[in-house]
Amino acid sequence: MHKRDFLLGAAAAAFAAPALAQTPAAKADIPREWIDADTGHRLVRLSDEDNSKSLYFHDNAFTADGKWMIFDSPSGIQMVELATRKLRQLTPKGYGSLMVSRTKNICYARKFPGGEKKSADDKGRAGIEIVAIDMDTGKIRTIAKDIKGYVTTVNADDTLLAGTWAEREYQLQPGPKVANTDGGYNAIGPDGKPLSFQAAKEVRMAERLAQNIPMEIFTLDIQTGERKVVTASTDWLNHVQFSPTDPHRLMYCHEGPWHSVDRIWTIRTDGTGKENVHKRMMNMEIAGHEFFAFDGERILYDLQTPRGEDFWLASYDLKTHKRIWYHMERNEWSVHFQISRDGKRFAGDGGDADMVARAPDGKWLYLFQPEIIDDLGVSAPNAAELVRPGVLRATKLVNLKTHNYSTEPNLQFTPDGKWIVFRSNMHGPIHVYAVQVAKG
Repeated sequence: MHKRDFLLGAAAAAFAAPALAQTPAAKADIPREWIDADTGHRLVRLSDEDNSKSLYFHDNAFTADGKWMIFDSPSGIQMVELATRKLRQLTPKGYGSLMVSRTKNICYARKFPGGEKKSADDKGRAGIEIVAIDMDTGKIRTIAKDIKGYVTTVNADDTLLAGTWAEREYQLQPGPKVANTDGGYNAIGPDGKPLSFQAAKEVRMAERLAQNIPMEIFTLDIQTGERKVVTASTDWLNHVQFSPTDPHRLMYCHEGPWHSVDRIWTIRTDGTGKENVHKRMMNMEIAGHEFFAFDGERILYDLQTPRGEDFWLASYDLKTHKRIWYHMERNEWSVHFQISRDGKRFAGDGGDADMVARAPDGKWLYLFQPEIIDDLGVSAPNAAELVRPGVLRATKLVNLKTHNYSTEPNLQFTPDGKWIVFRSNMHGPIHVYAVQVAKG
């Protein structure tokens, strides 16, 4: 999705009454705009069509000029002008967003074989096309067809795509997918009873990790189509993302149950400089859902020491190798975190009582103000070598008590930092919403 006056001018004027595209209407009882009675923050619904989704939390949705944002709908990729909330259909049905260029008005997308995806997580290796869409004219240019692998990211100067290839496909959840969820995971526990969504997801991930399927991370030259292997492994390689500023730095993960893997890695596109960003220091310590700060200098990630007991948002500086760990309370732990473009604030999308934090009151969307807590005038002699401690001071933005976390909100700041965009099923079908950071 993209921005502009999501930014400029008074907040009340930033979302004027929209002129809407002719797509299937949302359920009549889903509000267009309201004030959260528990937080006092203003929310708006950006999508018109039921089961529309904003992008994954680290995939850029905004044009560089801040005018537009994209999201996926059953009818195809949609554009919303953030100054007016006007919708434009960018593609017909059968296209799914990859991300928006960080420098040009280009939407990179996938065209699925047969004109549409077969299921919510269909990664249709056979027949998939990668395309570049001029967001000003709507012209669609095919970059590659039926490539060997699944593309997930575009680099900072629009020269390379990157993704993963597996020797064979493996469905995490066999059978039909569940509507209004991120896959509808299910499994039976040792006692013969059905597991919760989250427990079943972990079982399915452990089963996948144990397959030891040969995999590659590869790049694809956008102009020539040349394919190069960056690294290969029988580990489960996933979550590949380019740095927002360095066109030759990739981050990826060793996927699986987080307590079983050393998850977060970076590497250069030529295969050099492979580095494990976080080394476990205790049993059952977990780190994950990693993402880059927008300056490309830091990697941030969810850290728990140990899992489900003590909660941090960790920061690692790629140049200085310095670390900051920001502490938070159990209820403030979030499935995903994000950082504002200026690096001054964070946000989190909360979690329900079934998730790893077991939070009794965690179903909120949060704004976090980071605060360093070691500037007391007294430090250990080797303070410069140690993790620098901090804390996140939370403000509740949205009460998500009616949201089912089988769909993860996947929040993103608008480029001006004045709104946070997320997906939610709080009114039944999934829709794209935005909450105003300032109250009122």
